[in-house]
Amino acid sequence: MSQPISRRSVLVAGAGAAVGLTLPGAAAQAGGHAGTRVRFTLDAETLDGGEQVTSLTLATGRLGRIDPASLTTGTFSVHAKATSPIPIAPGDQIFSEYDLDRPVTAVRVDRHGDIVLELAYAEGRVGGGTLGYIAGRGRNVQLDLVYTITQHAPVVVRGHRPVTFEFVQGRLSNPEVDAFSYHTSRSGMKYRLYSPPRRSAGRRGHPLVVWLHGGGEGASLPDGYYDNETTLRANRGALGFATPEAQRIFSGAYVVAPQSTSYWLEDGDRFAPLIREIVDDLARRYAVDRDRIYVAGCSNGGYMSLKMTTVYPDLFAASVPVCGVVQSLQPGGPTMITDAELRGIRTPTWLVASRDDDTVPPEANTVHAHDLIPGSLLSLYDHVVWNGHQFPGHWSWIYVARNDPSVHGTHIWQWMARQRA
Repeated sequence: MSQPISRRSVLVAGAGAAVGLTLPGAAAQAGGHAGTRVRFTLDAETLDGGEQVTSLTLATGRLGRIDPASLTTGTFSVHAKATSPIPIAPGDQIFSEYDLDRPVTAVRVDRHGDIVLELAYAEGRVGGGTLGYIAGRGRNVQLDLVYTITQHAPVVVRGHRPVTFEFVQGRLSNPEVDAFSYHTSRSGMKYRLYSPPRRSAGRRGHPLVVWLHGGGEGASLPDGYYDNETTLRANRGALGFATPEAQRIFSGAYVVAPQSTSYWLEDGDRFAPLIREIVDDLARRYAVDRDRIYVAGCSNGGYMSLKMTTVYPDLFAASVPVCGVVQSLQPGGPTMITDAELRGIRTPTWLVASRDDDTVPPEANTVHAHDLIPGSLLSLYDHVVWNGHQFPGHWSWIYVARNDPSVHGTHIWQWMARQRA
């Protein structure tokens, strides 16, 4: 019986470095076919709590038909290492780095003939995430991921030919995230854009949904870090509006996710025209219905959603501020959105928060805003729970990303889609 192969290190994703994996006597058994080079992708999904690598796909389809009987959860083992892409300052710390084995829960051959290694993952599970949070910066960053696959037994290909592989790590693949293209505005603000099929455009064009991220997803320019990635990987805020369900409700909508060069609360007055520039540019370049432009955002982005409707009262058909900041989070700090500004908002507004939010207290912020914004709606949850998992109370954006809030039987996406500027 052959012995397990010792783990060898893999270079960073996309570097094209090969990792040779051999079995004692495998070359003789395989008739000279040992060490067949195979590239693998890191398959990821953005869960409600953030993106995780959920499987690995080995590009074996070109080799011929794989005998599924030669594949078990013991055929391969997987090790993952995730580290910060930028230096961590002395005394600072980053959460969610890891260096561990990832259990293989299933092995299958997909319709392309590629081997797929399903990995254990779950909300709140340590290891498998793609983002780390740097405490001193208050920022999420996309971790450098190094995955090592160890092969413990040959795989049988057509003609009963046993094969061992030499693995090359490829790219991170997340179809929902990858559907958003990369852009930079004339002023230098980066953003991601989902474009609906053109055939779905009505006579007046497509709606446009503007998603404004939370504080952790902005850039960290002092570190030269501006990735245009975390806005789609930290949560499902923008992704929710690009799902088939949302696209049906909105009859095909563009979804844009600008990324702040720091955080929106730093200077809402400066950021507002930069966001407006992106909206105007998209409306000029694409078939956008100017009467159906919507803004939504969470936390810092909830504040910025409110701010945009005070600065541009006629631009948006509807606004959805989620756990938005109205009062300063610093004791004695300035009011971020004044009572006069709140009373003056004319944009139809639906606010969302959870009572157990200990980051942005709902009474002084969301509830206070609801009390002053004429005709506004409010969904105030007791806790943030989805699919049986309880999240921090601040994460009420999960409900909006799942179209859960409702008033008198009308859900929030349907309400948004009915509004016109």
